[in-house]
Amino acid sequence: MEKENNTAVSSSATARVRHRKRSNEVVPEPKANGGNFLADDRNKYKSMWIRTHSTVWMIGGFALIVYMGHLYITAMVVVIQIFMAKELFNLLRKAHEDSHLPGFRLLNWHFFFTAMFFVYGRLLSQPLVNTVTSDKFLYQFVSSLVKYHMAICYFLYIAGFMWFILTLKKKMYKYQFGQYAWTHMILIVVFTQSSFTVANIFEGIFWFLIPASLIVINDIFAYIFGFFFGRTPLIKLSPKKTWEGFIGASVTTIISAFVLANILGRFQWLTCPGKDLSTGWLQCDPGPLFKPDNYILPGWISQWFAWKEVCVLPVQWHALCFGLFASIIAPFGGFFASGFKRAFKIKDFGDSIPGHGGITDRMDCQMVMAVFAYIYHQSFVVRQGISVEMILDQILTKLTFEEQQSLLMKLGQIFQERLQHS
Repeated sequence: MEKENNTAVSSSATARVRHRKRSNEVVPEPKANGGNFLADDRNKYKSMWIRTHSTVWMIGGFALIVYMGHLYITAMVVVIQIFMAKELFNLLRKAHEDSHLPGFRLLNWHFFFTAMFFVYGRLLSQPLVNTVTSDKFLYQFVSSLVKYHMAICYFLYIAGFMWFILTLKKKMYKYQFGQYAWTHMILIVVFTQSSFTVANIFEGIFWFLIPASLIVINDIFAYIFGFFFGRTPLIKLSPKKTWEGFIGASVTTIISAFVLANILGRFQWLTCPGKDLSTGWLQCDPGPLFKPDNYILPGWISQWFAWKEVCVLPVQWHALCFGLFASIIAPFGGFFASGFKRAFKIKDFGDSIPGHGGITDRMDCQMVMAVFAYIYHQSFVVRQGISVEMILDQILTKLTFEEQQSLLMKLGQIFQERLQHS
């Protein structure tokens, strides 16, 4: 009798383990009508409605935040980072091990916010200084914070490092060091992307909005073309991705890039760089990239159409490069994420967005695009060399208030001597 009970308990435990193992695996989606594409899926209209509803809400919220300005867009990026980190932290989390390591999750977030302080401290130091220039106390406080920013970040990291060493437990070393390495990988992935994104925002909302919008457009039209016409598989990592969706989305994205740049490039509050952390709309000289050029069309075109000339902003040619990258290269960020999820036997990184998965599922291509947009802007758009703004930035951040006064007096003396000799 005892033997039978032991056998029953063992069978029950084995069944539970097998059930737990199966629950973590990706269940293959049933093939409808002999295919695995959206065009063949009998439930595609239901999933399309759920996805469309979520997309409309996301685009509406995104447009509202962009309308509010630089600071609110940066806050949105921070919130997205936190959700991405949460989803990625949970990916390798094991409840049994965590129960024996109280406070271990808190250590992950300590490293996360230390990295956030380091990245945003470097990116936003100058806008912050420009914001508090009128208040002497705040100016001195912020200047000191900027001066010792790197030292503060280093000691915060060392505190976390010591905390990790002191919490090491026997028989848990492998799990703890795995989590330590995983945390640092997350920080590299999340903050590399976000640092370039925030830098794009303060170069002008245009340089953030165009790349981000093109990824959204490419994703939407890849889904639409694949939904109605998809028949030819594109890549094994993503069985529902098709050549029809890829090509249709590429053409649509490139055309949209050219048209969208012409529309957005006409608003100063989108093209002006952010010099401080104010929330008002910006006004500035738009620069030559955003001043229209007129092109006379060939005679054979004017015979068929009413147009004799077209007005093109120079920035539209740059936008075409963004469109090419967003449609051809950036999707590989999504393919990478698909392979990553298959490696961990999960369908999505989370379930915070109905029909889309988690925040990380929406950010895979955006991460690749943000880095490209910043590098392209710095390499092919920004004029190289020393500018008045760069010198002023160095003066305001590196010199004390007394040193700045001394510099002003010396410059005044130099100008007086030049005027006397002239």
